[in-house]
Amino acid sequence: MDLIIDMFSPLLFILPLSYLLWTFYDRRRSSCCYILDYECYKPGDDRKLSTKFSGEIILRNKQLGLYEYKFLLKTIVSSGIGEETYAPQMVFDGREASATLADGVAEMDEFFLDSIAALLNRTAIHPAEIDLLVVNISMLSSAPSLAARIINLYKMRDDVKVYNLAGMGCSATTIAINVVENVFKTRRNSLAMIVTSESLSPNWYMGNDRSKMLANCLFRTGGCSLILTNKPTFENKAMFKLRTLVRTHHGANDDAYGCCEQKEDDLGFVGVHLGKNLPKAATRAFIDNLKEIAPKILPVRELIRFMAAKNLRKVRQRWSKAAAGRAATINFKSGVDHFCLHTGGKAVIDAIGQSLGLSEYDVEPARMTLHRFGNTSASSLWYVLAYMEAKKRLKKGDRVFMISFGAGFKCNSCVWEVMRDLEGDNVWKGFIDSYPKKNLANPFLEKFGWVHDADDSFSIPNDYQIPD
Repeated sequence: MDLIIDMFSPLLFILPLSYLLWTFYDRRRSSCCYILDYECYKPGDDRKLSTKFSGEIILRNKQLGLYEYKFLLKTIVSSGIGEETYAPQMVFDGREASATLADGVAEMDEFFLDSIAALLNRTAIHPAEIDLLVVNISMLSSAPSLAARIINLYKMRDDVKVYNLAGMGCSATTIAINVVENVFKTRRNSLAMIVTSESLSPNWYMGNDRSKMLANCLFRTGGCSLILTNKPTFENKAMFKLRTLVRTHHGANDDAYGCCEQKEDDLGFVGVHLGKNLPKAATRAFIDNLKEIAPKILPVRELIRFMAAKNLRKVRQRWSKAAAGRAATINFKSGVDHFCLHTGGKAVIDAIGQSLGLSEYDVEPARMTLHRFGNTSASSLWYVLAYMEAKKRLKKGDRVFMISFGAGFKCNSCVWEVMRDLEGDNVWKGFIDSYPKKNLANPFLEKFGWVHDADDSFSIPNDYQIPD
C-alpha cells in the first residue's frame, strides 16, 4: 500500500499544478482582444464636397462679414483637405441653417445600413451572435438611443450588452475599445461590435465666431464599424490583437476642460469652440500619455539609452547650458512599426510627427486620409489604418501605434499587433494607386480666382456679394 502511494504521490502534485497552469493559460487566451474585421463608410459620389460647392455654402451664411469671410477662406486653403470629402445630405439640400434631429438620425441610418451590413456579410456573422454592442456618436443623443436603433434595425438578441457613449469627441473609439477589453476579461468566448461615427447634420455652425467656424472646414461625414472577439478559435482569422491601451484625461484642469467645448455663441448658434489654449492642453495630455505607454511598448535598451542621455544632459547643464545640447528624445520606432495618427488637421499631424521624430513616410497615411476623407472624428483612425492596409504595409508581427485626442481634454493611445499579412480590400479600393499625392494644396484660390496678396489678405471678385 505504501509502495502504491509512493508511486502515485508525484501525480497528486503534478495534476493539480497542471490544471492550475492550464486554467491560467486558458483565461489569458480568453481575455485577449482581437479585431476580426472592420468596415469604413464611404458615401456616394453625389455627396462629395467640392471646393466650388464649399464656396457656395460659405456664401449662404449671412452672418459672415468681410473679416470672417477672409478668415474662413484662408482656413480652407490651408486645411489639408481635398475636394472629395463628404458632407451630409441636408447641406446639399441647402438646409444647414434649419437642420433637425430627423436629419441627424437619417445621416446615421445611412451609415448603419451600409457599413454594419457590409461588415456582417463579409464576416458571415449573424446579428444575433453579437454579445456586446458599443456605440459612440459624440454629438447626437436621441431617445431611444442610437445603440437601441441599431439593435432594432438588425434585430439583435434581447440579452445583448449595450453601451451608448456620447460627448467623448474624436478619441471615442479608443474608449470604446477599452470598454470591450474590460468586458472581455469577465465574459469568455464573446463577440463585440463597435460602431463609431459623428453626426454633422444638427451641428453645422451658422454663426460668425472664428473659434467655431473651424469645425465646418475640418469635419466631414464618415464612420466605421468593427467586430472584436476574445474567442481563441478566431485567433488565426483575426486581423489585429490589442497589446496595450492607455487613456489620459485632464478634465480636472479648467483650461483643458474648456479648450474644446460645444456651446452657443452670442447670437444663439451652437458650435464647437476650439480655444487658443487647445494646443497647450493637447501637448500636456500627449506628454503624459507617452510617459505611461512608452515603458509598455519600447524595448529595455531604448529606455536605458534615453535615461542615460537624459542624465548626461543634466550633468552637462551643471557645467554649461551651452554645452548641454538638445533634449534627449525617445525613438518610438524602436518598438513600433507603423503610426496611426488622428487626422485632427494639418497642424495636428505636423505637431505629432515632429514630437515623435517621424518621417514623411510615417505621417503619409494620416495626411492622405485628411486630404481624401477629412476629419471624420472618432472614426478617422480606421481610415488611416485602412490606408496602410491598402498600401500593403501591414505584415504579420508588425505593431501599429494609434493615438488620438478628444474633448475633455483627452489623449488616448493603443498598440495593435498585426496577426496576418493584410490584403487591403477596403474603403480605399479603386483609387489607392493615385496616392500619395504630391500636391495637397486646396485649389480654392485657383478655381474661385481669389488673389493672395503680399499682405496675407484676399481680394474678393466683384461677382460675389459679402454681407456688411
